[in-house]
Amino acid sequence: MEFRQIHIDETGSTNQWLRDRQEEDDVCVVADFQTAGRGCGTNTWESERGKNLTFSLLLHPVMMPARQQFVISKAVSVALCKVLSQYATGFSIKWPNDIYWNDRKIAGILIENRLQGTLVKDSIIGIGLNVNQKVFLSDAPNPVSLCQITGSDIDREALLCDFLQLLDLTALPDSYDSMLYRQEGFHPYSDAQGRFEAELVEVEPDGHLMLRTREGSVRRYAFKEVRFC
Repeated sequence: MEFRQIHIDETGSTNQWLRDRQEEDDVCVVADFQTAGRGCGTNTWESERGKNLTFSLLLHPVMMPARQQFVISKAVSVALCKVLSQYATGFSIKWPNDIYWNDRKIAGILIENRLQGTLVKDSIIGIGLNVNQKVFLSDAPNPVSLCQITGSDIDREALLCDFLQLLDLTALPDSYDSMLYRQEGFHPYSDAQGRFEAELVEVEPDGHLMLRTREGSVRRYAFKEVRFC
């Protein structure tokens, strides 16, 4: 996809930076440092200045029904997984859109869609991607960077350009399901009723996660209703 790129030294959050402006184009704003970078809910995102990719995209999907907005999440996570797989193996998508290397988190995505009637007016997509950071100081349980995986520093600008070229909303990314974390076998989860083991059935087009327990019952979850243990 084609984006007008903007580079800034520091901001609170690149998502907020875009929300504060009325941009008509598709825009990619990259910050060397975010003072208030965040994930979903109240989660924060640790990123050493100038070491990683912290950026946000502003997209204007053409006539996308609101009921299909999970396509955006699919397309972004698939493109990230594909570009990282050019450097190493072992990457997957932890539902709905965290990027993992084996059992460690390398990227987080925060998507904020704005609706106009029954259509998606625009979408702001915030991405934090650990690239060259070697030490993580927060209490996040499982961070990893591309540099730690490969053993060498990565050209952040080239990585970003490759990702933007791979991002495509016009073709449904069927490869999303094949890239999912824990796509085979039974694994531990927990929900409001407690801990259980289940296998992945599917992710529905609207983004709901379907799990089958060892007892054979199928459970359907929206985001934040189930936790990976």
